[in-house]
Amino acid sequence: MNPSTALATVLVDELVRGGVREAVLCPGSRSAPLAYALQEADRAGRLRLHVRVDERSAGFLALGLAKVTRVPAVVVTTSGTAVANLHPAVLEAHHGQVPLLVLSADRPPELRGTGANQTTTQPGIFGPAVRWSHELGTPERRPGQVPSWRSAVCRAVAASRGRPGGVAGPVHLNVPLREPLVPTADGVWPDELEGRRDGAPWVEVPPAAVGHSRPVDAVPRTLVVVGDLPEPGLAEAAIDWARESGWPVVAEPFGGGGEGVVPHGPLLLGAEDWLARHLPERVITVGRITLARPVARLLRRTGVVVETVTASPAWADPGHTVSAVHDLGVLHHPVPCEDPRWTATWREAGTAVAKAVAEAGLPWPTGLAVAEAVLGAVPHGSLLFVGSSNAVRDLDLSADRTSRAAVVANRGLAGIDGCVSTAVGLALAVTVPTYALLGDLTFLHDSGGLLIGPHEPQPDLTLVVTNDDGGGIFTLLEPGEPERSADFERVFGTPTGTNLAALCAAHGVHHQRVEDREALVDAVAQRPDGLRVLEVAVDRSGHRAAHDRLRRVATEALGAGAGDTSR
Repeated sequence: MNPSTALATVLVDELVRGGVREAVLCPGSRSAPLAYALQEADRAGRLRLHVRVDERSAGFLALGLAKVTRVPAVVVTTSGTAVANLHPAVLEAHHGQVPLLVLSADRPPELRGTGANQTTTQPGIFGPAVRWSHELGTPERRPGQVPSWRSAVCRAVAASRGRPGGVAGPVHLNVPLREPLVPTADGVWPDELEGRRDGAPWVEVPPAAVGHSRPVDAVPRTLVVVGDLPEPGLAEAAIDWARESGWPVVAEPFGGGGEGVVPHGPLLLGAEDWLARHLPERVITVGRITLARPVARLLRRTGVVVETVTASPAWADPGHTVSAVHDLGVLHHPVPCEDPRWTATWREAGTAVAKAVAEAGLPWPTGLAVAEAVLGAVPHGSLLFVGSSNAVRDLDLSADRTSRAAVVANRGLAGIDGCVSTAVGLALAVTVPTYALLGDLTFLHDSGGLLIGPHEPQPDLTLVVTNDDGGGIFTLLEPGEPERSADFERVFGTPTGTNLAALCAAHGVHHQRVEDREALVDAVAQRPDGLRVLEVAVDRSGHRAAHDRLRRVATEALGAGAGDTSR
């Protein structure tokens, strides 16, 4: 056995011992030893291997595989630009606290700085975006290396999970390898390659003990705002905590729903006159709040105390208004101190807005109507991934928060890159029906995510694409104001005219053009079987009017008798 094969064999074995069950491999020559070791582990049923030819898509596929399961997934590349293409996924994993392991094969140190092909400085390439970065020594035919190899893998797995006392996120192991890069009959390795007995990892690293923080202070008129949280169940815990404390909850789509969440919370917060009459004394945010401008305005409002409950030492506070930071331990300590009349009014107001929106209906075809139809049609207990840009904001405004589907998104950096691949990873990682709602640019930006070879595990995933032929979100922002229309279309609208049906056909993916709401509901209600795309065409010139109409409906409902608890 040659040194490169020995190292690769040990690394993959220790990853499996550490709990890794999903590996994404991009083909390459320098990474060949790792490819052979992963293929062997896949054959033995020790892990599941996914091969992708595009490193950027591969990185987001691994992120999707780990996002909900919270089990680190590994992505393996060859040297050079292959590693750099993982950077977007690494950044999303960093900000989104997703356990991701990067194994990059590399040329040996003596080739760096010499002009050698596909050679750059890979150690430290991800900068501060990784929890831990380490370069293994180039393997040689000598005894004494195996313990350091196995220990490094254990450190990497632990760091990716935030153990023993940190935050989950990406880790980078750089692996310099010399030729030969394929298995050879070079005699017996001078050391025993086996790990600990009974399949145990080389180093056991337990999770940190859960803290038990003191309860937050009792402030009756407290509003809880729940945003994106890294682990499943945290949003539900926050909502239960707020309900038991007697406080109303406004939640982003991935912040949970059901009993205790005020329907159409963002619309209430956007109704300035109503909000002024029912202003909270304190707002407690849980997780990262990234969507609605009315929420950001409330957090900056004079006289409102802002506190936050965080899963990270780097708490979210872009407005610099937070006065107190609490860890997740406070969710174990409800604070029964409600102002019953004030709390009831918030909930009644949400119900009134939900009724008014339902009666008025959402005009078809608009992004708002598509989002509402998709969320209402997905089966109970399913998983819905929502792309960045307009799709998630349409869902935020149109959803009444009664759906029991789990909604997830890449809100770490909220980029449009990698969303198809993330959704594919989610579908492969879970056993529930999985869907995705994306805009056309988000879909096109990662159309490589549709490229899944015939030998690879195939996802059961329905992708719903709201196609407004360009950057529809800008119609809702300052560049889309009517007086700026002369400069809009080329540099913000960015139409592509892409034939999505032809694109899907080129990848062998089923495509269906959906013309009306009933057809969309019927199509979505079918449990995903394989990969398919449902396309709904909308006119982005109507986005601003549709959003304005929805806000008017909410404002009129709140002015028509949603209660009054003016101070």
